[in-house]
Amino acid sequence: HTQNRTSCTIQRLLDPQNRAAGSALRVHAVRFGPGQELFGSLQAFVEERRLRAPFIITCVGSVTRATLRLANATATNTNEVLQLSGRYEIVSLVGTLNSDAHLHISLADAQGATVGGHVLGDLEVFTTAEVVVGDAVDLQFSREPDPRTGFPELVVLTRSEVERAA
Repeated sequence: HTQNRTSCTIQRLLDPQNRAAGSALRVHAVRFGPGQELFGSLQAFVEERRLRAPFIITCVGSVTRATLRLANATATNTNEVLQLSGRYEIVSLVGTLNSDAHLHISLADAQGATVGGHVLGDLEVFTTAEVVVGDAVDLQFSREPDPRTGFPELVVLTRSEVERAA
């Protein structure tokens, strides 16, 4: 434990915006069906349940459409977008689901070739999307602009920090 605390302290000294905190976990499972838009449905699920620090634990399923931002995009050049149409298996979905969700997805086509990127939306479920969502109940996720990246980046607050600020 001492080494972990020391490395976190050193990490914060080097990068004060890098926050690390532990939490209890609450797990939710949900299935979305054909024709549902996965990204928006997940955001609605999080809002309905008032999850404060939600993230994807796992997801399996398939989609017929996806809009992804590729890795070479920047805050000033976000036009590196891939629009997919066809039948794709979801082989990975990861990320945080706060109000400014940040998700990455990997999809495999009928030949097994994979493509992935930052989810912009338009994830239309083909047969099913079975998602397990975790909520770090002692934390709250938000996003703030980071001048180093040009993007809104994750901010992690503990429950006590949120209560003090209220």
